[in-house]
Amino acid sequence: MSGFFRRRIAAKLGRALQQPEDVLIPTVSAVSVSKKQISADFRLSVSTLRANGFLPSSGDIRQQTENLASQMKCDNEVENISVDREMIFFTVNRKLLVQKMLEPFEKHEDVKFGFNSELLNTLKKGTTLVEYSSPNIAKKFHVGHLRSTIIGNFIANLKQSLGNNVIRMNYLGDWGMQFGLLGAAFDRFGSQEKLKQNPLQHLFEVYVQANKEAEHDDGLMQAAQSFFRQLEQHEPQALTLWQQFRDITVKEYQSIYKRLGIHFDVYSGESEHLGQVQEVMQQLQSRGLLKTSGNGADVVDLSPDGDLSSVCTLLRSDGTSLYITRDLAAAVSRRRQYQFDEMIYVTDKSQSTHFQQLFQILSSMGHSWSYSCQHVPFGLVKGMKTRTGEVVFLEDVLDEVQARMLDNMSRSKTTKELDDPEDTAEKVGMSALITQDFKGPLQADYIFDWDRILQSHGDTGVFLQYTHARLHSLIQRNQQVDTSEFDPNLLQEQASIAMLQHLLRYDEVLYQSAQDLQPKHLVNFLLKLCHLIASAHRVLPVKGSLQDVAQARLRLFHGASSVLSGGMKTLGIIPVDKM
Repeated sequence: MSGFFRRRIAAKLGRALQQPEDVLIPTVSAVSVSKKQISADFRLSVSTLRANGFLPSSGDIRQQTENLASQMKCDNEVENISVDREMIFFTVNRKLLVQKMLEPFEKHEDVKFGFNSELLNTLKKGTTLVEYSSPNIAKKFHVGHLRSTIIGNFIANLKQSLGNNVIRMNYLGDWGMQFGLLGAAFDRFGSQEKLKQNPLQHLFEVYVQANKEAEHDDGLMQAAQSFFRQLEQHEPQALTLWQQFRDITVKEYQSIYKRLGIHFDVYSGESEHLGQVQEVMQQLQSRGLLKTSGNGADVVDLSPDGDLSSVCTLLRSDGTSLYITRDLAAAVSRRRQYQFDEMIYVTDKSQSTHFQQLFQILSSMGHSWSYSCQHVPFGLVKGMKTRTGEVVFLEDVLDEVQARMLDNMSRSKTTKELDDPEDTAEKVGMSALITQDFKGPLQADYIFDWDRILQSHGDTGVFLQYTHARLHSLIQRNQQVDTSEFDPNLLQEQASIAMLQHLLRYDEVLYQSAQDLQPKHLVNFLLKLCHLIASAHRVLPVKGSLQDVAQARLRLFHGASSVLSGGMKTLGIIPVDKM
């Protein structure tokens, strides 16, 4: 694979620079491939070598480049070494390129292509806790939580594939003043009968009505505060009603997660950490970090000059806790329980200040592991509407994407006879949603457009699924062709080489994704792979070719299919075999 060639080039470089090859492996990168022209396979930036102290930073850089290139000789593995300004380019032996890149696909089974790379071995492994999705109980699953859910799932998948022990945590919003309002309102407007029939819809209606009434009814707000105090004091009647709301919600959410193809190892919640809130407050007190504000609330001073110009409230004047108080207690508790090496929170960018304050307070408390905590923020989706109007609930989006995809499939001349068209439509529709969401930087807002994301041509999730299904069909139709042996000399066409050159970059793409936790690198890699597969499919027919040619071409397409399938699964997309 690419690691074989990268190590060989790093060894040449190491001899020239008198450095161990292992430290030089990350400096050798694969060249981005072009369908139109033949290019070199790897490149080396002399600027990077200078920046990392492997070469003197003074002197004429072009002369340095020429001198370094002249010290590295061609051989049976590296056929050509060339220079362009400050770059050195390497072209590897074409037969060896085909042989090494397709070696892992000898058997028709899933392989960890790209993941067992020396480049990825430089990444730290350990226990990663990812907190994502985290909707509020007693509310229908709001579409605003979709991004957290799919982004967190991608990060968990990626970390797991890289060899980390991953804990997938859904930290439910199951505490706070909103439950005071809901509990008080349920006494007035709620019905146990309606709760049995359509649980979350009824709770949603009660909550909406409560917010309307609270605008002109001070008595309801007082009742809400009283109910929340009863919860914090573990009053049995209030707790029983709250537990009923929580159990109902988790059950409903699990059916939504099943449709999304997402699972969690732990369902946690703010309520679980109430017992530790007092412990955290005592730690802050003992370190002299706790102050009392003018209105009697307990605060932590976050101002650089200690003049209370920037404070974070941890307890209200009536002694009730806030979201950040419970988050502090949760972080301390998780570290104790899971001994994580890193903890990643996935929420929208409006919570960036909250997490800055959380990490700052943890650090002030003496928790050095706070530096291994990270917030991955994301932007907003605008203009998400169904045919009936504005979207509020995720269920409506899933129903809509399935209906629209079914409609598109029924009108397409290429659609195959399917055992379960609804299931296929949902999977393809979800891949369209995920791909659209992941194509750009996570922090960017984007405009949602049904017609654009569901197109079968262009850079969409439908195109990914279509390419995967097409490859699966090709492999199934040619099951009689034995690809365990093949002749690498029969895959020297530009379409074959371009695809293999693109696969050389896979471990680098995974490395980049692991560094910044952005799925765009992987999405764009897979979309380009699909374009290269389409080009190869047109000019490299399997059917009607000589036996040895068919063997070689099928081995190439099987390798591409395996990488495409594995990459889609890492993104959280379930590949379909037929559509």
